[in-house]
Amino acid sequence: METKKTYYWGTGRRKTAVARVRLRPGKGEMTINSKTSADYIGNRRTLVRMVVAPLELISEDGKWDVFVNVKGGGVASQAGAIRHGVSRALLEVNEEYRSVLKAQGFLTRDSRVKERKKPGQKGARKKFQFSKR
Repeated sequence: METKKTYYWGTGRRKTAVARVRLRPGKGEMTINSKTSADYIGNRRTLVRMVVAPLELISEDGKWDVFVNVKGGGVASQAGAIRHGVSRALLEVNEEYRSVLKAQGFLTRDSRVKERKKPGQKGARKKFQFSKR
């Protein structure tokens, strides 16, 4: 008879990136879009540490297998979205983690997005060069 595997879900967002995160008790493996985290993120150590920061914070680093589907944005914003999703999934595991994760700011959705370009200007803020004469 098969034992039912328990999954804990969390959705994380950052800029235009959206990450659907699934946690399962396991050996600490992380799969992002069917690739290992090292293959997907590459050699950017700061982003790798950002992704596993919630697990390290609550000392559950090698106890969960993490499965992620992420789309949109760049690699850095995807890493931020994954961190947000992992934090939300950990809340489903144990609600007592909220105070620790919230103190580090992992549960706050970073709402900063790129500002739109305005008409009559070169960019969002930059203007065309002014000529007096």
